[in-house]
Amino acid sequence: MPTTAPAPRGPALEAVIFDFGNVLCTFDNRRILAGLAPLCGLPSAELGRRIAGSDLPRAYESGEIGSAAFLAGLSALCGHVFGEAAFLRAFTGIFTPIEPVWHLIRALKPRYRLGLLSNTNPWHFEHSIRPTPVFPLFDAVTLSYEVRAMKPDPRIYADAMAKLALPPAACVFIDDLEENVEGARAVGMRGIHYTGPEALRVELRALGIEA
Repeated sequence: MPTTAPAPRGPALEAVIFDFGNVLCTFDNRRILAGLAPLCGLPSAELGRRIAGSDLPRAYESGEIGSAAFLAGLSALCGHVFGEAAFLRAFTGIFTPIEPVWHLIRALKPRYRLGLLSNTNPWHFEHSIRPTPVFPLFDAVTLSYEVRAMKPDPRIYADAMAKLALPPAACVFIDDLEENVEGARAVGMRGIHYTGPEALRVELRALGIEA
């Protein structure tokens, strides 16, 4: 009897592109509030409400304002002039490594091009993302504040593919937010919704990527 041929997988994948927050490192914004509250004399809950009700975090990550304007805006919002050094200690000390994903990146590096694509801001990049030990392994880095576009805007995925010099079908993007994965799929990439290191390995193997 004739056998059924396996379904084609599409073009071979040549690049794996990672989100940073909650994929390479977890983050906890409550640490920012806990660090800033004693400085400005506001309870953490009130501080959180003021920041959540402002446009400052989005404007900073989208490149509409720089670090000095962001700090000045938060100082005005909280009624306290934050010193930069004290502010940075609270603002950047929120990340915790996801070591199994770091091991995966090291294992993928010899056979695949690697990309990093993150909605982030200059201070988080300089003080938390760039110092990450696996950062030098990335062939291309796309940052929302540099591109002036945030996921799931198609422009941010286009920047990553241009830097890798690859077509969408040759790339797979990994993110912990489904809407960002759907944004990648909408421009022709393969997409993986990250739920944990082991599940990620399973999903990559399903796409023919072994590490």
